[in-house]
Amino acid sequence: NFFSHISADLKCRYWFHDIQLSLFRLTMKRLFSTSHSSVDSKEMKKFQLLAHKWWDEEGEFSALHSMNDIRVPFIRDTLLNMSSNYHLGNPLSGVKILDVGCGGGLLSEPLGRLGASVTGIDPLEDNIRTADQHKSFDPVLAKRIQYKSSSLEEIVEESMETFDVIVASEVVEHVADLETFIKCCSQVLKPEGSLFITTINKTQLSYVLGIVVAEKITGIVPEGTHEWEKFVPPEELERLLESNGFSVKTVNGMLYNPLSGLWSWMESTSVNYAMHAVKSGAQGQSSPTDTLSEMESEQPSATAGTTV
Repeated sequence: NFFSHISADLKCRYWFHDIQLSLFRLTMKRLFSTSHSSVDSKEMKKFQLLAHKWWDEEGEFSALHSMNDIRVPFIRDTLLNMSSNYHLGNPLSGVKILDVGCGGGLLSEPLGRLGASVTGIDPLEDNIRTADQHKSFDPVLAKRIQYKSSSLEEIVEESMETFDVIVASEVVEHVADLETFIKCCSQVLKPEGSLFITTINKTQLSYVLGIVVAEKITGIVPEGTHEWEKFVPPEELERLLESNGFSVKTVNGMLYNPLSGLWSWMESTSVNYAMHAVKSGAQGQSSPTDTLSEMESEQPSATAGTTV
């Protein structure tokens, strides 16, 4: 009995010590995430005033609506070219996509219509309410898309290596700490997963077209939306990605025509550009797109079409 009491006492001590250690680690993790947040409070205030206007195709986000004409096929076709099987009707069926800075869901919804399982996150609750309300009109999208009012850092612990694809469209020019943002993308992305980014280059031409013309003259986007100092050159973005375990595969220039309201691809990246990068994976490990192909061959097609 004496030794059993000693053993029980030691177990209690070790148990209490483990609890203390766990609490300490949790506290340090929260302190780190708070002090290294990629969310910029000034940027949030800008978009707070526009949260109810996301689905007005003639309003402040009209350029983002028309950008879907090129960014959605870019994501779709890149993923399909990495896959050994094309699933007619729902080409992205089985793919888990994280849409970071999803806003009102302008990109999440067309990706969901292509069959993907989409999680859209945004730190602004008003944006998430708008996105949730809009997807509710389509029962198919309501099942395929879930939205969370959250920053990227806040979902890292619960979503380690969870997603096949991350899209961050028109986001990186608004974050407070770009390197922290890239590191978090790497943490929640599966090995050999894809990261798609669209953003604005930091050039004299991007200042003239992106701020002077778009904001001050034509009013295509609200004045003050962008800060030229926060624009990201593709060379800098590529360096950050490669130093955090990514391999950049594609960099394409993009151009917006304010007269026609249409986007087109171009060779020059001097204004807008789209980038595709792949996270390095363990040698011999199957890629998410290979897994997708296997799932698609076993599952029947869903009912939604490919209209975007």
